[in-house]
Amino acid sequence: MSSELTEISRFISLILRHKPEVIGASLDKHGWMNADTLIDGINRTGQHHLDRDILEKIVREDEKQRYSFNEDHTKIRANQGHSIPVDVELKECEPPEILYHGTGEKYRKSIDEQGLIPKSRLYVHLSKDAETARKVGSRHGKPVIYQVLAGQMQKDGYQFFLSENGVWLTKKVPVGYLCLDTH
Repeated sequence: MSSELTEISRFISLILRHKPEVIGASLDKHGWMNADTLIDGINRTGQHHLDRDILEKIVREDEKQRYSFNEDHTKIRANQGHSIPVDVELKECEPPEILYHGTGEKYRKSIDEQGLIPKSRLYVHLSKDAETARKVGSRHGKPVIYQVLAGQMQKDGYQFFLSENGVWLTKKVPVGYLCLDTH
C-alpha cells in the first residue's frame, strides 16, 4: 500500500478500534460501523480523502487484514485490537500446542514478572509462528519472542479465540505458560 493509504488505514484503525467519536460516530455492540458513515466522517475531518474504492482497496490489501466488511459491504469493523468494549463475535477455538508472542526487549522484565496482560486492549494477541511474532516484536525495538504453552493453557481452562485475520486471542497468559524463544 502507498504511504497515503497506510496513513488512511491508521486513521481507520483509530476510529474502528479506539475512538469512533473522532468522526462523531459510534460502533454497534459487535464493532460494526456503517461504511458510508465512516467515509463521510473521515472526509468531514479534512485530514484524508476517502471514497468507496479507496476503502475497498484498504480492506483488500491491508497486510495484516485488520478490517472486515459484512456480506453486502455496507458495514465495516476492525477484526481485533479494540480498546473499547465490543463483541466481535469471536469463536472459541482449540489452539495449537504452542503459540508465540513478539514484543520489545524493554517489556521483558514486566512480562517475566506478570505474564502477558492485555493492557489497554481487550485481549492478548498471539501468533501461530515465530516469524510473525518476530515482525510484531520488531515494531517495539529489539524483538523478544515468547513461546506460549497454549495447549496446556486450554487444558487448564483458559479460552482461546481466532480472529478473522488469523490472530490468536486470549484474556491473559500467566508466567507459568511462557518460555523465552531462543531461536
